[in-house]
Amino acid sequence: MTKYDFNQPINRLNTSSVKWELTKEIFGTSDILPMWVADMDFAPPIEVKEAIQNRVNHGIFGYTFAKASVSEAIQGWVKKRHGWDIELSWIKFHSGVVPAISTTIQALTKPGDKIMLQSPVYTPFFTMIEKNEREVVNCPLQLSNHRYEIDFSQMEECLQSGVKLFLLCNPHNPGGRAWTESELRQIAELCKKYHCLILSDEIHSDLIFKPNRHISIASLDESYQDFILTCLAPTKTFNIAGLQASAILIPNPDQRKSFEDTLAKQGLHGLNLFGLTALEASYRYGEEWLEQLLEYLTDNLETAKSFISKQIPEISLVEPDGTYLLWLDCRKLGLSDLELKNQLLQKGKLGLEPGPKFGPGGEGFVRMNIACTKATLLDGLERLKLSFS
Repeated sequence: MTKYDFNQPINRLNTSSVKWELTKEIFGTSDILPMWVADMDFAPPIEVKEAIQNRVNHGIFGYTFAKASVSEAIQGWVKKRHGWDIELSWIKFHSGVVPAISTTIQALTKPGDKIMLQSPVYTPFFTMIEKNEREVVNCPLQLSNHRYEIDFSQMEECLQSGVKLFLLCNPHNPGGRAWTESELRQIAELCKKYHCLILSDEIHSDLIFKPNRHISIASLDESYQDFILTCLAPTKTFNIAGLQASAILIPNPDQRKSFEDTLAKQGLHGLNLFGLTALEASYRYGEEWLEQLLEYLTDNLETAKSFISKQIPEISLVEPDGTYLLWLDCRKLGLSDLELKNQLLQKGKLGLEPGPKFGPGGEGFVRMNIACTKATLLDGLERLKLSFS
C-alpha cells in the first residue's frame, strides 16, 4: 500500500494560488498564515497526476467529450462509497458546483421565485439566488450543544410561503453536519408536500469522519428522485478545484432537459480535457489516497479540539461530522466581528473566514481550514491563541 506523506510541505507561492497569493487583496496584508478558503495543501493522488501528465505527453488538446467511462467512474464511486445506485443517464457535467447551482436556478425557477436556504451557510448560496433575481427565504439552523439542528416547524412555515427550490448543504458548510436519515426524510417529505424542488450540494460527501456517514437525500426513496437534484464533485475530495469539474445528478427527465437547454443558452457544452481526465482518474484510483487523507484529517481534528479546549477555552468548536473546516464560536470573547478580524490579523497574523460571510447566525464565528500539514496546523493554533491573549 502506498503511504502518502501529508506532512510534506509544498510551497504554493507563484502558482496563482488564491489561498496563498491573494492575502493582500483579501485581508489587506500579506504577512499572515492563510487558513481560510476551502482547498487543501496536499498533492492529489499520484494516479491523478499521472493521468494528466499522460494527456500532456500526447500533445494534442483539441475538442473533447465525456466518454462513457467518465460517467461509469462516477456511478461506481457513488455506489461503492455511498451505497446509491444511480443511472448513467442522470449524470450531467458542469465546471463546478456553484455554476451548477446557478444553472439549476435559471432552468427550474423564474425571476422573483422564492428559494430557501439554511444559514449560516456557504456564501454562494445567497449570491446565486440574488444574482439570478430570485428571493432568499432563510430558515436558520439552530445551534444546540455545539451542534446544528433543523427547526422543522419553521421550515414548514417557510415552505408554506411558496418556496420553489430548497438549497440543501449536506454535509453542511460551515457547520460540518452530515444530516441523518431521519432529518433528511423529514426534509424530503416536507418539500414533497409543498411541491418544492431540492438541490442538494454534496461536494463534501466523501470527507466524513468515522463513525459518521454521508447519506444522499435522493437515495432514500425512489419517489424523491422526481424532485431532487444532487451536485457532487471530486474537487474538494482530491484537491483539484483548479481543474473545474463537477457532476449533477438529475433523475427527472423533464428537469434534465431544462438543465441541458439552459446550458445550451449559456454556450456551454462540456468540461475541459484536463478536468475530465482528473475527474475520472480520481474516482477510479483515488480511494486509497482518500482513506489515508481521512486518517490524517481526523488526527488534525483531534489535535485542534484538544488545543482549543485546553489553551483557548473561551472559543467553542462546533463538532463536525465531516469536511475539513472548523466552525469556531468566539462569542464568549465579547468582541465584535470587526474586532475579531483585527485581532486575528494584527496580533495573530492569521487569516480565517469571518462568520458574517455565511449569513445570519454567523456573527461571532470564524471558519478555519485544517487541511494542511500538522506543522502548519500547530502554527495556526498558536496564532489563534496569540490573537486573543
